[in-house]
Amino acid sequence: MILSGKKKIYAEIIVAVAVLLTLTVGAVGGYTIAKLREPVVRKDLKEYSPAIPTQIYDRNGELITEIFSDVKRDIVPIQELPKQLIFALISREDSDFFQHNGFSIRGTARAAWNVLLGTYFSGGSTLTQQVAGQHYADRTKQTITRKLRELWYAFKMERELSKYEILEMYINEMYFGHNTYGVEAASQFYFGHSARKLTIAEAAILVIQLASPARYSPLNHPERARERQQQVLRQMVELGYTSQEEANFSFQQYWNNYNYSRSNIASAYFDNESKAPYFSEYVRLQLNDMLYGAVDINKDGYIVHTTLDLDAQRKADAIMDRAYRRINEQYHNNNRKRLDVVDETYLPIVELLSLGFNIEDIHISGAQQRKAALNYYFESISPSIEALSSLLGSNELYRLSQFSHGVTDERNRTNTVEGALITIDNSSGHIISMVGGSDFETKQYNRATDAFVLPGSSFKPLYYSEAISSGKFTPATRLYDGPIVFFDSTGREYTPLNYLGNWEGSVRLRYALATSMNVPSLQVLDGIGFEAAIDRASALLGMEDRKDNRTLFPRNFPLGLGITAVSPLRMARAFATFPNQGRAVEPMAITSVLNRNGETIINPEQDRIRNQRHGDGGKQVLSPQAAYVMVDLLQSTVDFGTLRYRRLNVGGFDGMPMAGKTGTTQNWGDAWTVGFSPYYTTAVWFGFDTPGNSLGRELTGATAAGPVWAEYMKSLHSGLPLKEFERPSSGLVEMKVCAESGQIPTQLCPETIEEIFIAGTEPKQFCSYHSFKEERDDELTRKLHNSLLIEDLDIEYHNTGSSFEDEILKNIESQLSEDGGDTNTSDLGAGDDDNRETYNPLLE
Repeated sequence: MILSGKKKIYAEIIVAVAVLLTLTVGAVGGYTIAKLREPVVRKDLKEYSPAIPTQIYDRNGELITEIFSDVKRDIVPIQELPKQLIFALISREDSDFFQHNGFSIRGTARAAWNVLLGTYFSGGSTLTQQVAGQHYADRTKQTITRKLRELWYAFKMERELSKYEILEMYINEMYFGHNTYGVEAASQFYFGHSARKLTIAEAAILVIQLASPARYSPLNHPERARERQQQVLRQMVELGYTSQEEANFSFQQYWNNYNYSRSNIASAYFDNESKAPYFSEYVRLQLNDMLYGAVDINKDGYIVHTTLDLDAQRKADAIMDRAYRRINEQYHNNNRKRLDVVDETYLPIVELLSLGFNIEDIHISGAQQRKAALNYYFESISPSIEALSSLLGSNELYRLSQFSHGVTDERNRTNTVEGALITIDNSSGHIISMVGGSDFETKQYNRATDAFVLPGSSFKPLYYSEAISSGKFTPATRLYDGPIVFFDSTGREYTPLNYLGNWEGSVRLRYALATSMNVPSLQVLDGIGFEAAIDRASALLGMEDRKDNRTLFPRNFPLGLGITAVSPLRMARAFATFPNQGRAVEPMAITSVLNRNGETIINPEQDRIRNQRHGDGGKQVLSPQAAYVMVDLLQSTVDFGTLRYRRLNVGGFDGMPMAGKTGTTQNWGDAWTVGFSPYYTTAVWFGFDTPGNSLGRELTGATAAGPVWAEYMKSLHSGLPLKEFERPSSGLVEMKVCAESGQIPTQLCPETIEEIFIAGTEPKQFCSYHSFKEERDDELTRKLHNSLLIEDLDIEYHNTGSSFEDEILKNIESQLSEDGGDTNTSDLGAGDDDNRETYNPLLE
């Protein structure tokens, strides 16, 4: 047939289009076949790293917490999962999984039919397609293009991966509801145990979450979940994966133990409670400093091993919780008593004066009335308003009641006593426990590490150690406790007082430190000088930046009473140096960090041990001899000093030696106890986040922090082998000294004690105090004997009306005045204590 011109042109066009289509299809087909043979999927998946939380463990391998943002996932190898889970998954999601090549003809046809009808399409995707979509397609878009992309990569995955590799990817990546991704995270969240221990009924509950976790959540919709769970179990029985009896038993057991009271708004994100929140946050911050490059600890799945002992942490938490309640109750009761005294005694007088003299500036009735009205509203009216708002459903009343709660909470928070406790290992620096405050959820401020507060008298041992190390002072050095005026380099004078306001005269250094005397301590500071004291204190605290120390440590005498700023962690570090033979203790929280593949990438503990083996066990900031003398001195605080009653209250420490120091700051703003055993050092602090508040006279370092320290240290050491403080093999001398003078005793000394010295600093002179006292007593005895001779007495004393005693005293006074002596007869028989009040060793 011969075509006309126009028809011929049409025919040629059709042929050309057909040829073009053939070539295009051939090219696309050839390209597709070639691409399918390229192993890009395995390469992509090797580089793929799903988001996994970072896990933090304590020293015994117990999980403390997990760090993640919004995705909770844990990876479990397929071979470690129970077969019931695999059977349940295949029964519910893809019964032909082991027969198909990546797609289901029936499921795909159903999806295509839905598309043609213009309706929403779901289902039809095999497990392989779902994994492919998770990696290579945007599953939030319901388009044919997305389906084709899933199908393409499903083919490729089936060619390059085994069925079990695909299953492992699926089961560790898919979303199971409530912010859980992967079967392990889901099992931990829903059932509280690993997916490795799933029952048949639990496996069925998990697999029904894959289709619609919002609809079938056992927390939100237990009845729907129960019904769908039964369907899955029936399918498993029909497919021969389990018996009817086993399915029924597991189903009944699951619902018999089901917790209907669990919150239906729970999620893995909000359920992620740390067993040591302050420590966990401290570790998180350290991790950020340790890990370099493009890392995300919320998603990269690090395994972090730490120094914390959760058993010790639980003890610390329990003891501190009780202490917060006790101290806050006492503080608020004391405040109320003081306010009542003011209100009842002084305010009426002020009011009367204001009215009598018409002084409006001090007219206070209105303020008193407002305060009383506010208190009455908060305590009596506000609860009724809240109840009424709930009954009537009134938003306005509810907002009013919530406002009053907010005001009341704010008033309470501003005057709440806070506290901190931290324990470190003396030799390794391992942080064993850490309590940074009363409520981490309310305020994440870690007072154990970040609160720089006044240490009070607990600061004294830091510069006492310089006094001992320098040889200028020994435990037996006599100091003077009495009114003294100190002058600094600028000529400014400073006159300190003791806590109780009384004076004890001549005392030994050991006694002065154990009982926390202020004036003798400032004599020690004056004797060594500010620069030496600051250098030693900063070295012990690990704060050796001289530029910072110039502002941190004032060059004046209040420094000797703890007028500086330190954290409990710094104080624990400083005190731990003493039982560590003078070697610096570097606090450590992280022992090792592993990546998600189990490879160690950071190992601080290994570095520490290696350095210790090579003789670098910490910088020697104090000689071992001086450190041991300080240990011995601070044991006296527990034996007979400010911690004596704390030791007695806990019934002693079961033979374990303890040492420490208390501290109370000016106006009772801070209360400290820092102490140690041969094993551990613990610092305890109580005070306020806002400076200027006062705990009150009854809450001191010994009465507020001391009981916590003693109870915790006894509990911490329960079951540990008894151990003595490590003593240097040489360089120390023990000898008897006079209990009063601290010198070599003579036969005249009524009491001697055993004292310890750095070799070369022990006393070289015999006791001069009792020699002088003996000579003085002999002279007094001779005068008294002469005065009592009958021939020397006034025989007419009966007629004078004076008593026999008066005549004796008159004669004694007369005899002594003849020798130029001067005495006050009222002091006779008062003993040596009164004589020591006038003794000033600084004048010798």
